[in-house]
Amino acid sequence: MDEIQTVVVGAGVVGIAVARNLVRAGHEVLLLETENRIAQHTSSRNSQVIHAGIYYTPGSWRAKLCVSGKQMLYDYCADRHVPFENTQKLIVAASESHLAKIPSLIANAVANSVHDLVEISVEDAIRLEPELACHGAILSPSTGIVDAPAFILSLLGEAESEGAFVAFGSPLERVVPVDGGFELHVGDAETTQLKCVNLINAAGLGAWDVARNINGFPAAHIPEQYFAKGSWFSVSGPAPFERLIYPMPDDESLGVHYTRDLGGGFRFGPDLQYLEPPCVDYSADSSQANAFENSVRRWWPALPNGAMQPDGCGIRPRTARDGQLQSDFVFSGPGDHGVTGLVQMFGVESPGLTSAMAIAGVVAEMLEHPSL
Repeated sequence: MDEIQTVVVGAGVVGIAVARNLVRAGHEVLLLETENRIAQHTSSRNSQVIHAGIYYTPGSWRAKLCVSGKQMLYDYCADRHVPFENTQKLIVAASESHLAKIPSLIANAVANSVHDLVEISVEDAIRLEPELACHGAILSPSTGIVDAPAFILSLLGEAESEGAFVAFGSPLERVVPVDGGFELHVGDAETTQLKCVNLINAAGLGAWDVARNINGFPAAHIPEQYFAKGSWFSVSGPAPFERLIYPMPDDESLGVHYTRDLGGGFRFGPDLQYLEPPCVDYSADSSQANAFENSVRRWWPALPNGAMQPDGCGIRPRTARDGQLQSDFVFSGPGDHGVTGLVQMFGVESPGLTSAMAIAGVVAEMLEHPSL
């Protein structure tokens, strides 16, 4: 039976960031990936936004790791010449009733150590973005966009250069805790067995399946599972805005917003639709176009009729479904479940891309200090 020190399950942005961090700290690392390529799910099906850390519950993992991860991401991209842009973002009050939300949103950001938000007038907002219609806005100077595939490939290249390697087409079928680590049964048709000392569950949408496949692992340490599907629609033509445009949040999502990429493309979304039971469904629904148009036209009145076309979708893994309670990242280490060498992550959705390098630090701490 082959033996390796540390196995990371899932070659998305978080799994790769964790592998890179651990191999640079001296671990022997293997990445197990079910798919035949890296980052085929949540990591490649998002808005590629570098989030500022505005909306999340103060003290939550999402809040703390977004703020620290944002700076790490900006610094990394600048040092490694990964394409990015500090675009800024406008959070707009599409109606007068939304103006009342501005003070509380700014206060929430300050509680998260985001101190650069600026409330601006209608005139200033339209001066910045002439196509915009609103009753007021918040300017977020530290929001940006990143070439997510380039960032992920850069992380992977550094991990591999330090000695980590990836096994594609390698679903983890069963985990048996044994003395000194774990016995892993990998593969569909022909099962391969290997042994490791440390096991990191960074499987994203598949994290719950990995946890359930660990022999004897108590179900009480596996959180609730919800999959929130979000679709995007695009419009042909030149980009109408330079900055990202978000409406004031009023539900479990941030509302249908405008993002653009570094190549000049732009799109609107995502919306929010829970998949019941949780499943992977990336099918597009063109019948949503009218709802998207009506939502966007509140703050972009020049949107042409019938212009919206489906432009992909993604799925956010969540641990809670409650309009009054935000889903948070869940980290479960030896100090929580008592299994030495095992770290599990659940519900790593947005801002997972922004937070990836900071998340890698949390995992390393949990391995180094099992009581955490």
